[in-house]
Amino acid sequence: MALDGLYLHTLKNEMESTVLGSRIDKIYQPSKEEIVLVLRGKGPTKRLLLSAGANSPRIHFTDGELENPKVPPMFCMLLRKHLSGGRLLAVRQLSLDRVLYLDFDVADELGDRKTITVSCEIMGRHSNIIIIDQDGKVLDAIKRVDREMSGVRPMLPGVVYTPPPAQQKINLFTASSEDVKSAILSAKGSDLSKSIGNALEGFSSTLAREVVYRAFKTVDMDKNALSSDQWDRLLFSLFKVRDAAEDPGDGLSILYENGEKPKEFSFIPLTQYGALLLEKRFSSPSELLDRFYSERVRVERMKQRSGDLLKLLINATDRVSRKIANQKEELKDCANREQLKEYGDLLSAHLYRMEKGMTAVTLEDFYHDNQPVSIPLNPALTPVQNAQRYYKEYHKAATAEKMLQKLIKEGEEELLYLDSVFDAVSRTSGESELLEIRQELSEQGYLKRYKTQNKMIKGKPPIPYRSSDGYRILCGRNNKQNDTLTLRTAGKEDIWFHTQGFAGSHVILFTEGKTLNELPDRTVEEAAMIAAYHSKARAAALVPVDYTEVKNIKKPQGAKPGMVIFDKYYTLYTTPEEEEVSSLAAEK
Repeated sequence: MALDGLYLHTLKNEMESTVLGSRIDKIYQPSKEEIVLVLRGKGPTKRLLLSAGANSPRIHFTDGELENPKVPPMFCMLLRKHLSGGRLLAVRQLSLDRVLYLDFDVADELGDRKTITVSCEIMGRHSNIIIIDQDGKVLDAIKRVDREMSGVRPMLPGVVYTPPPAQQKINLFTASSEDVKSAILSAKGSDLSKSIGNALEGFSSTLAREVVYRAFKTVDMDKNALSSDQWDRLLFSLFKVRDAAEDPGDGLSILYENGEKPKEFSFIPLTQYGALLLEKRFSSPSELLDRFYSERVRVERMKQRSGDLLKLLINATDRVSRKIANQKEELKDCANREQLKEYGDLLSAHLYRMEKGMTAVTLEDFYHDNQPVSIPLNPALTPVQNAQRYYKEYHKAATAEKMLQKLIKEGEEELLYLDSVFDAVSRTSGESELLEIRQELSEQGYLKRYKTQNKMIKGKPPIPYRSSDGYRILCGRNNKQNDTLTLRTAGKEDIWFHTQGFAGSHVILFTEGKTLNELPDRTVEEAAMIAAYHSKARAAALVPVDYTEVKNIKKPQGAKPGMVIFDKYYTLYTTPEEEEVSSLAAEK
């Protein structure tokens, strides 16, 4: 579901009630199309996220971690120049359209007061963040639009700002019941929900269907066939939605597909899906959007930043897999090496029956009840040389078998390593984590030409958690950090956790001097859930997690980062629950 005008209205109300009068403390630009304004006022400091990304344009307060570039982009520097220290005067919405204006009172270089407006336009691929001076001229836009791209509405420094073209729709907050009915009847088509979306401002298709479903318990309604009583029911449903946009109460909700993938959201409970989707309620419009977009945007952002790494890992995995397949085929050819030795023995025992120039000889096989066997011969060799040739092929096959078995084992270990790196890359949350992984791959020879230009960049520490019983838990972010956490940070009596058969992070439960038997079962279960959540099996149910004391963990000589062995261990089955894992997160 897209962020529609009515939901934007709830966000406007939230901002007016929480940050009006606040001053801009800091300004960041985490990515090419995102801005974060840190607002400090009488209440708690708020971070306002503005995004013009085509896949997730939005504006809301956020509590998520957004890693900022070391050097701020030019647009961020321009915002800091014009807005730093500015006080938020007003939050305005363009009717019920998806445009929000933030008016800031700022001082210029001479100390004179002026108003700078930030326009946040949430319109799919045409979304934009625009800075407008008090004369109505564009100072800059996060997405510049030249006259070749749009001759009607260019967005370049110096041009006069023009709002998006007005839609021929009516505003539910100012229209009468008769106006609403007339607009719906005049809209194109006969489908009722589509006509609502075409006639009224701020209605997404999902919200329009919800209005119809609430009125008639079905979304398939012909507007031209409605009776007077049915029109009354429809209008009642519409104005109830309008009232909810003013005060959502506890109606803010996300619907999850399969219990985990966010599918839809709204400021009212969506009843049209019945029991097909799982609902979760939220206390504020921003909290809802922060949760809905956080995982989706994180994945998209890291996919962009880590695309080259993922491609490298996929290619390396494919190359190693083909090599193992070829080696296994060669190993099959070594399976008949005992027959080669038997042929050599049979020829040696019957040299007197052969002579040079023979292409084959039939002998009684004393290895198999003296059954006759035909043995191919090289006519250019003597009988003795033919026997020696089979012995030589036998020793060659035996040596090849041992070597191939070793190479196949090493290849399978390399596949496990590549899988673990791929999993780590897919779970990264910032550029510093990617830099650590790039450095690791460089050290392992996968990025031979990689040269770090940020040797002084300090990677993030392990992810901290605190169990319900107060025990400290740390989770590694990548293979090198897993090694450090397990082999250096943890004590011998601490407990180590890792998913069985799945790539994932090392998790350490610090026991504070207690033995495993003395630890609360709940704490052990929570640590196992954290290990399952930070693994390739995050979306699975009943994930097996092995755990043992750190003293039982060994790292073989020459093993790749993150690779360890252990023998004494227990296994616990758990289902990763994002909410429960998040609730255990400790202060960083």
